[in-house]
Amino acid sequence: MNVSVPNAAAEIDIIDQRMLEALARNARISLKELAEVAGLSSPSAAERLRRLEERGVIAAFTVDIAPEALGYSLQAIVRVRPLPGQLHVVERIIQETPEFIECDKVTGDDCFIGRLVVRSMGELDGILDKIAERAETNTSMVKATPVKRRLPPLSR
Repeated sequence: MNVSVPNAAAEIDIIDQRMLEALARNARISLKELAEVAGLSSPSAAERLRRLEERGVIAAFTVDIAPEALGYSLQAIVRVRPLPGQLHVVERIIQETPEFIECDKVTGDDCFIGRLVVRSMGELDGILDKIAERAETNTSMVKATPVKRRLPPLSR
């Protein structure tokens, strides 16, 4: 039995695209400004926004914080390969370590690829030491981020 799930992306038109792009630039944009960007009245823009949320196209409105402004001058990408039987323990350690600001569970040789923010190399060592007895790690320091998190292509 095949279950058909509506494709939310198929329902995104140019007006939705304009609204999503404006929200990606500034999640605090006023409804009036959002309506202007989309070429709609405020009530129409509010209704479209509500529908985008209901369909799960918009998952959250968020803020983008600069880690360096909080003293986190270093970022690292850490590939983690848990030792046999340690997968769930390592996953919990990563989840409970607030310096891991992002982490994906992946296929391939590694199980996790995470992004850490730290104030010093010593702080990084302390975090990696918590994982070291349960997993192998490979760490790369981030020099620059030429592509920051962005929207996927909205048009086909």
